[in-house]
Amino acid sequence: MILIAAVDKNWGIGKNNELLTHIPADQKFFRETTTGNVVVMGRKTLESFPKGEPLKNRTNIVLSGNREYKKTGVSIFNDLDSLLKELEKYEKDSVFCIGGATVYKELLPFCDKALITKIDEAYEADAFFPDLDSMPEWEITDISEEQTYFDLVYHFVTYEKKGES
Repeated sequence: MILIAAVDKNWGIGKNNELLTHIPADQKFFRETTTGNVVVMGRKTLESFPKGEPLKNRTNIVLSGNREYKKTGVSIFNDLDSLLKELEKYEKDSVFCIGGATVYKELLPFCDKALITKIDEAYEADAFFPDLDSMPEWEITDISEEQTYFDLVYHFVTYEKKGES
């Protein structure tokens, strides 16, 4: 499974259930990378999309402890074990964890790659991605040239979990 997120300098990802900023090239990268694949998210992430609708041209899966939650066009799982059992049906490189903070944290141990847009800016955030730079089991395997969007500077960074030695 692959994590995908845009983070600020402090690994912040959102505030008040919204992204910290919108960078068109990052949104295009997300769209192109996840289209035709499986996206796994929490209920609040789904509800943050326009009209709370699932993403088009993807298999949308929601992990939510709310057993009453129902949404058309989405498969909903109420616990990690049933979610992981479902994900066994798919190629691991076609499954993308897209947030939010709780789902990233819960699924991190089951992921071996992370596609992170690192924004060189610190925002006021209330949701955070795990700090991969502080985790010895994760290493940067690719980093893009510096990108800019108006005054924002960012990089596309690939992290991979180190192989067992």
